[in-house]
Amino acid sequence: MKIGRFFVAGFLSMVLLIIFGDRGLVDYLEIKEKSARLKAENSLIAYENERLRERIVLLGDNREYLEMVARKELGMIREGEIVYRFREH
Repeated sequence: MKIGRFFVAGFLSMVLLIIFGDRGLVDYLEIKEKSARLKAENSLIAYENERLRERIVLLGDNREYLEMVARKELGMIREGEIVYRFREH
C-alpha cells in the first residue's frame, strides 16, 4: 500500500512538473503564442520595408512622383504659381 501511494505521489509530482515546471507545457504554449505574434509582426515589417524600397526607387527615378510628393507632403509650388487660401467660417 505504501509503495502504491509513493508511486502515485511521484507520478503526480512528475505530471505537475511537466505541465507547470520550468520549460513545461505552459511555458511551451506561451512561447509558441509569442512566436506566432512575432512572425506576424515580422511579416508586417517586411511588407512595409518593401513598400519603402519601392518608394525610394520612385523618388530616385520618377520626376513626376517626386514632384507629387514635394507638392503633397512638403506643400511646395512651382515658380510662378499662385496659391489661394480660403477661410472657413
